[in-house]
Amino acid sequence: MKIEVFFTPLGLTAGDLAGRGVVVIDVLRATSTIVSALASGAKAIVPAASSEEAVRMTAKLEKDGFVLAGERKFLQIPGFSLGNSPREMTPEAVAGKTVYLATTNGTPALVTAQAGDPVLVGAAVNFAALAERARGLFLERGDLVIMCAGREKQFALEDAYTAGRLVKAVKKGTRKLTLNDAATTALGLCDRYADWREALEACDAARQLEELDLGEDVKFCAKANRFGLVPTFNEKRIT
Repeated sequence: MKIEVFFTPLGLTAGDLAGRGVVVIDVLRATSTIVSALASGAKAIVPAASSEEAVRMTAKLEKDGFVLAGERKFLQIPGFSLGNSPREMTPEAVAGKTVYLATTNGTPALVTAQAGDPVLVGAAVNFAALAERARGLFLERGDLVIMCAGREKQFALEDAYTAGRLVKAVKKGTRKLTLNDAATTALGLCDRYADWREALEACDAARQLEELDLGEDVKFCAKANRFGLVPTFNEKRIT
């Protein structure tokens, strides 16, 4: 039985992930935003690798059927209706609509992961439900990949900590388990930080969000188990 963690998608290919259960994590903020949007009644989320791709995808769609959302350097993309804040994903903004989302790290990671089967979307805000679903998948198949979005192709503490919490929850009681080095390192972060709030407060992304007056997003993303749903990415749509 094997669990592999990857701190960024860099170097991963469709062949590495094809047919494997994959969990994608981008706590600050894309996966938290996706969970929040679906909990507010969004029809689906379509992740785009870039803002330009999101615009192309929606060019011929009926205006009232979709919402463009996303960020660059943490801030809402000009011309988009919403940013990448889970607090913006209210029923009034997204209910019944498809959200086309483009972010710096999270949506490219999801696009990389789409060869997985299934691809689960995880964060602190849906952690208990995610852990239950991922553990069931792992026990069934004996294999699980946890992909962190990272930050600018580099290690991101908040994602790695969440990955460690997930490894700990999934492997509970399992014998003859193989972890890659990243999974072992992520597990160690569970002992270093008491909870998501402490881990997030220590990370670079949270500090930058605070500087941009987006600290409420950090608090939102640090509160575990707000939602009981586990989004799945299939055929280019997250539902």
